[in-house]
Amino acid sequence: MAGSSFGKLIQLTTFGESHGIGIGGILDGFPANFKIDFEELNRFVAKRKPGQSKITTQRKEDDDVEFLSGIFEGKTTGTPIAFLIRNYDSKSKDYDNNKVVYRPSHADFAYDQKYGIRDHRGGGRSSARETVARVVAGGLALQYLKTKGIELQAFVDQVGDIRMPWEDQHSDELAYTENEIEASILRCPNSNVSSEMQSLIEKTKASGDSIGGCVACKIVNVPVGLGEPVFDKLNAVLGHALFSINAVKGVEFGAGFESVTKNGSEHNDLFEEGGKTVTNYSAGIQGGISNGMPIYFRVAFKPVATIAKIQNTIDADLRTSSIQGKGRHDACVVPRAVPIVEAMSALVLLDYYLLQKVHGQ
Repeated sequence: MAGSSFGKLIQLTTFGESHGIGIGGILDGFPANFKIDFEELNRFVAKRKPGQSKITTQRKEDDDVEFLSGIFEGKTTGTPIAFLIRNYDSKSKDYDNNKVVYRPSHADFAYDQKYGIRDHRGGGRSSARETVARVVAGGLALQYLKTKGIELQAFVDQVGDIRMPWEDQHSDELAYTENEIEASILRCPNSNVSSEMQSLIEKTKASGDSIGGCVACKIVNVPVGLGEPVFDKLNAVLGHALFSINAVKGVEFGAGFESVTKNGSEHNDLFEEGGKTVTNYSAGIQGGISNGMPIYFRVAFKPVATIAKIQNTIDADLRTSSIQGKGRHDACVVPRAVPIVEAMSALVLLDYYLLQKVHGQ
């Protein structure tokens, strides 16, 4: 299957299925002689794992990472880093009803038409469980970037029509502390808004339905010059990375779609002495290249497609049928998507950071 690799100097290839032996990855191009903080890595990976709260899927996976190569005495060797996360709590029988029908808004139909075969157990390769490999690789990238002063922070800022205000996109500091974000099971740092979001998710789940939301991300201390003109703009590749995450339906940088309501005199980021800008509607990227200002964006996730309500669909012969979702699923995916957004963003930033070093900057 093509399309399982991402990156240039830093390249991640993932493998495995949701109900197979496990999910794994090969991270090639990672700098040598870098000491890994395994405790920090495990803590980061745990942010994505299932069963972490009452509003997430109750599938129980420890998501322990087995490193197979590329690390010696706790340090990277510069050779490919191969790793595996085994599956222990897959319940394939929950998906027996999917053998002959296609789940609405899932990849079932498209996979079957493209390949002539599909793994009906949890979606196989199309399952969001694949993203655990991205979080492992991205966790390593985050640690490396932090040694260079570059820090990333993602959090949930919207569920349904409940949105949290945040107005410090211009600040050189991260918006919130990790404790403020992790204090909420939704990873929303505004406690009052988080409570409203949780109530909405619980009500939606009780009705057998699901709901979408947004993850916001801010990146600070990004050096000027990351990104390549024309096709490999920094925002274009970040967009590629973010849109590759399951259930993502929209990405906006800076002012995003609201920029269409502004005049140029309002939207232009005027420079001040020293090279910074007074405003940051460009979100730290101009002409596809970082300008030294904080990078910020929002990522929209659709409602989870598997719901407990009976829905119309078609079977393998394209005849009308019906289906009711079974198994263990999130009613809203965004709390567990936070580390995935951070991971994919970190992989892009590290790739471009190293590319800039190749350019001699």
